Amino acid sequence: DNKLSCLFKPGIEPHVTLHHSDLPQALEDEYGGWVSRKIVKDFTAYADVCFKNFGDRVLHWTTMNEPNVFILGGYDLGFLPPQRCSAPFGVNCSRGNSSTEPYMAAHNILLSHASAARLYKKVYKDMQHGYIGINIYGFWFVPLTKTSEDELATQRAMDFYFGWFLNPLAFGDYPDVMKKIAGSRLPVFTSLESRSVMGSFDFIGVNHYSTSYVKDYTSILKMEIRDYTADSAVLMLALQNDTSPFEVKA
Repeated sequence: DNKLSCLFKPGIEPHVTLHHSDLPQALEDEYGGWVSRKIVKDFTAYADVCFKNFGDRVLHWTTMNEPNVFILGGYDLGFLPPQRCSAPFGVNCSRGNSSTEPYMAAHNILLSHASAARLYKKVYKDMQHGYIGINIYGFWFVPLTKTSEDELATQRAMDFYFGWFLNPLAFGDYPDVMKKIAGSRLPVFTSLESRSVMGSFDFIGVNHYSTSYVKDYTSILKMEIRDYTADSAVLMLALQNDTSPFEVKA
């Protein structure tokens, strides 16, 4: 509270992020954090406290920062908290399911974002005149070759990394290719949830760091058990010494 006041006095405008890979351990221990629908109510209550106490000095609220990254690291590959994953996909996996939990966590994050945004717009926006949105990690993708396979793979990468969140936010549902490949492992929005998530933002932030080449890897879809990364069926490659591509491995 004091930090916000100190920023406010000289005219520095804070932009506050409510969640950046920092879920309280108590919620993780109690019900599994983002893999549980219970998180929606608790995240909304937390957001309410922030809006109520700091909204007079904060005009821009980001609910989640880069959820597509912390889900991949935290629930598929296991290199970020809470390090939930399953073999053979993750590293040092002691709990979790890389085939299902990334999709479950993402679904609950979208519902939590929408719930917090709805609360802000209903209760606080007219008084505080602020804005609420979400930030997405933004690779950019280009086909490794001009083949139709790599061009389709590039669109698939866009759908899995961006569309995973942006499609529900813009249209109320996941990309068709994700529904086709992940099948029953991908949660389904109810009609009420779809309407709640769709349009639940004043802005969308994109944090862009690098561009990757994309190579088709649909042969991996023959695997009986797959994680989120395998479902995307692409290989991402970057330039090495600005001359030749090399495979980016998690």
